[in-house]
Amino acid sequence: MHLSAAKGLRRASLALGAALASTVLCATVSVASPLGASGPADPDLGASARAQRACPVVYFDLGETLVHTADDGTIRYLPGAASYLRALREHHIRIGLITNVPPSWGATDAERAARLKKEVDATWRDSTPFAWGDFGDRILTPRAEAERKPAPALWQRAKAESGRCRLVYEAETAQEVQVAASQGFVPYQIGQPHRPAFLPVGLVELLGRLPR
Repeated sequence: MHLSAAKGLRRASLALGAALASTVLCATVSVASPLGASGPADPDLGASARAQRACPVVYFDLGETLVHTADDGTIRYLPGAASYLRALREHHIRIGLITNVPPSWGATDAERAARLKKEVDATWRDSTPFAWGDFGDRILTPRAEAERKPAPALWQRAKAESGRCRLVYEAETAQEVQVAASQGFVPYQIGQPHRPAFLPVGLVELLGRLPR
């Protein structure tokens, strides 16, 4: 590559990174509570409370966000999804799923999640197994038809269960990320041109350190 072209590419990459950071941070400010609402930091706040306040949790949609269902019904990771989940795990960032399944699949989130795992695993054709273990008990599904996305109920439940952690939501549909933003999540729509496939891990960590 010619030297001037290489410099131009670096400048473009830096500009993209700056624009992305600005977009995400502005979205954070727009959905967060005003900084003055909670007053100055409490000097008596315990270390565990400060850690909980700083922690980020990244929630995902499932279909066409992390996995793709082919015409023959088989399922595999979307490009980059497996490595992204691995990077989040290596940085000790918790993750969860907010996904629609039939409420009849079980009486609890755990029962419906077990059925979801069974359905996905039965048609899984990727060389890398799906990282179910990384999600723990953070797989939220509708308890009734009225809770199906884009109704806000699942995001509200995720928020209630996450304490003061900063919450991120990544999905492929504009409607879902807009609803997530309205519920206080930092939204990121995947699959958009000229931006990373997923919200960069470094930005997730930065968001987790910002005051709420």
